[in-house]
Amino acid sequence: MIEFVYFAIFYVLCCFIAIWRLIKGPTAPDRVVAGDCVDVLTDVALVLVALYSGRGIYLDIAIVTAILGFLSQVLIGSYLEGTL
Repeated sequence: MIEFVYFAIFYVLCCFIAIWRLIKGPTAPDRVVAGDCVDVLTDVALVLVALYSGRGIYLDIAIVTAILGFLSQVLIGSYLEGTL
């Protein structure tokens, strides 16, 4: 159980770093990458909650957020490239 606490502390630290980069990113591509990182961290957290609680609904939510995150990153990338 103590490993779970260590992982949670490390995970929260990673989330704060990614959110800080999302807010303070020097360029737009840096912010896009940080947003993708936050999306992946959210998906991982949902999968871990699903494993811990034994409920499959969290996996469905993780799949939906992963798909929406991928689509948003593609759209933002094409907008920044100038093809949208």
